[in-house]
Amino acid sequence: MPVFLYGVFEIMLGERSQQLESGGSFFYEEPSQVFSVEDFSSDESMMVATAEQFSRKEVLPLVERIEKQEDGLMPDLIRKAGQLGLLGIDAAEEYGGLGLGKNLAARIIEMLSLNASFSVTAGVTSGIGQLGLSLYGTEPQKHKYLPKVLSGEWVAAYCLSEPNSGTDALAASSQAKRQGGHWLLNGSKMWVSNAKWANLFLVVARIEGEGLAAFLVERDYAGVRIEREEHKMGLKGSSTARVTLENVEVPLSNLLHEPGKGHYVALNALNLGRFKLSSMSLGPARDAFENSLRYSQERRQFGQPICNFGLIRKKIAESAIRYFLAESMIYRTGHLIDLAFEKWGGTVEGNQRAAAEFALECSSCKVFASEAQGFIVDEALQVFGGYGFTEEFPVARHYRDARISRIYEGTNEINRVSIASRLLKSASSCKGRSPQSFAHDLALKLLASPQEDQIYLGALADLAILHFAEQSARLRAHRVGGCAQMLYTSSLGWLQAKAVEAFRCARPDSLECPKVDLPQHDEIAQAALERGTLLSAVP
Repeated sequence: MPVFLYGVFEIMLGERSQQLESGGSFFYEEPSQVFSVEDFSSDESMMVATAEQFSRKEVLPLVERIEKQEDGLMPDLIRKAGQLGLLGIDAAEEYGGLGLGKNLAARIIEMLSLNASFSVTAGVTSGIGQLGLSLYGTEPQKHKYLPKVLSGEWVAAYCLSEPNSGTDALAASSQAKRQGGHWLLNGSKMWVSNAKWANLFLVVARIEGEGLAAFLVERDYAGVRIEREEHKMGLKGSSTARVTLENVEVPLSNLLHEPGKGHYVALNALNLGRFKLSSMSLGPARDAFENSLRYSQERRQFGQPICNFGLIRKKIAESAIRYFLAESMIYRTGHLIDLAFEKWGGTVEGNQRAAAEFALECSSCKVFASEAQGFIVDEALQVFGGYGFTEEFPVARHYRDARISRIYEGTNEINRVSIASRLLKSASSCKGRSPQSFAHDLALKLLASPQEDQIYLGALADLAILHFAEQSARLRAHRVGGCAQMLYTSSLGWLQAKAVEAFRCARPDSLECPKVDLPQHDEIAQAALERGTLLSAVP
């Protein structure tokens, strides 16, 4: 048991007041209220604070050693996180987890993401590396493997991409053949996070005549070979390598789910993985933002701190606004996922339905948060000026690390295509509905003349994402007030400009934008400077 988390917190998801929406319903219905970070209980907030303290005391002081992949260091940190219960927040208690929600798990991984290399290692182990097992595993499989993974004794990895199947992941060519009392696996998997340290791999391979299947493969099985580390632009402290499978004998009992249904295992793990990745994008953005705040107060030019200058204050405010919008989307979505698992989870079929229900929202969060992260770290680096371009300050590392967020667990391009495709399938539900935002209005205009080309699909997806962001932030701000209301009001001009930009990629119509108030950049920046952090959770 973790040293203090088990048995202390009795958090009942069913006591939350928000009603379960259906996936994608944000586009054609307006809920009466949404969950936001202000709704986490005091016990949950204590757990979040513990995760942040772990990052600041156990991880950040070791960043230089982490970046060099010092032998044994990362597995040791994972074990420490596991001992605190930080890897099993949303896993069932009977396998060593806490049995709490995926929303809380996402908030905790956000706080564990102040260093992105550590959070990728922890996030894959507690996320896509074990989600397929948690959702689809048999009781013997779960009892055998989950306690080791959730405690941090073992590191987990997820093997889907191949040299010739990246975004088109279901075109995997790795082969699985039943031979006597085992499965024989052959193939090569690319971009495997945690490869260097992983003890357990979830591998997707093709069974001839039956389709894809998922397998639990232990590192020590003969024929498993970890190739050289990739020399990456960022995430230098995380492990990424190719995994080669050469006549690997896997017990029949290690088939996950059913032959021919491996795509369900792979894609539903990715749905939830994308949701968690969105919160993992916020952690590094938060740290870069806070570093830039401190620097702007310390750095003096023309006889005064640079935080006094209007263009610096605008950068601070715009970063706070992007974070607020992303945060509003993410924790609204996480609560809906929790409600779905509460309603349907517990069986393989129910788990599958719950994991798939909010795929559109998960993709929307992933796209928006990863792009917000890119903006925030870029602006933070700009605040540092020339010093930001050196490795003397952590903002350079955050800048390098952030770039991958728009690529892995589904590129933002394929996520946009997925979002638009799902909207087109449910377009009939939108007819006769009144527009709820400017972006929603423009999206309805595009839906009136559907097309199949990717420029159209990308524009439609962007409008849906912007509408989801606006609606989530508005409903949160109206309930919470204070800084949340100021951040929401100040976001409207940017949301409208992005909506116009997206729409005009698909149609050249002239548009008349609703009038909005000027953003309160100075007030937002001043409040952030006084607090030394983001404002989103401050009423």
